Amino acid sequence: MRVAIVGAGAVGRSIAGELLNNGHAVMLIEKDGRKVRTRSVPGAEWVQADACEVSSLEEAQLATCDVVVAATGDDKANLVVSLLAKTEFAVNRVVARVKDPRNEWLYTEAWGVDVAVSTPRVLAALVEEAVTVGDVVRLMSFRKGAANLVEITLAEDTPWVGRPLREVPLPRETVLTVVLRGDRVITPSPDEPLEAGDELLFVTHADVEEQLQEVLSPAHAG
Repeated sequence: MRVAIVGAGAVGRSIAGELLNNGHAVMLIEKDGRKVRTRSVPGAEWVQADACEVSSLEEAQLATCDVVVAATGDDKANLVVSLLAKTEFAVNRVVARVKDPRNEWLYTEAWGVDVAVSTPRVLAALVEEAVTVGDVVRLMSFRKGAANLVEITLAEDTPWVGRPLREVPLPRETVLTVVLRGDRVITPSPDEPLEAGDELLFVTHADVEEQLQEVLSPAHAG
């Protein structure tokens, strides 16, 4: 993929490094010349420009990018960049960093945001994911909650232990994406038997998260 990252601070540079290591083409756009440190991310294309200006984004050929990441430390700038990327340049995927959690409610499709990442929310979710068994933990939301990535760890007394995945009556609009078992990453198949302690990652709708939890709970008779 070709990815544009707006904001070349520590966050933006870290994201760029990870994407480059994974074989993607990266363009870093930074307004502040003091932050343009080409040797810090040598494999990236660097552009010194104001990403809140349409003309600057045109010169950077933003329309050729598959993904735009708004990663500045300014919520106003991230929202403007997201809106321009989506409405003016038809970028397929826009990911935006939420600097102040109080502004998270603004990061919606109305501002062109496909995925909003709030560090406090992510950290809280990871803490819950690490210590919670039997409850649905929401890790990330997409498209204003139209779809959520959630995790549930199977309790030892769930009735589904030893039974194949095809027997689990998943709610509508729910897809099991992966099973984490110890250090294994398992692609779900209908005949895969479940084990106590399995971490199941689903993409689902918020309206059926409670139903999903009930299905996988120890009290569910199957």
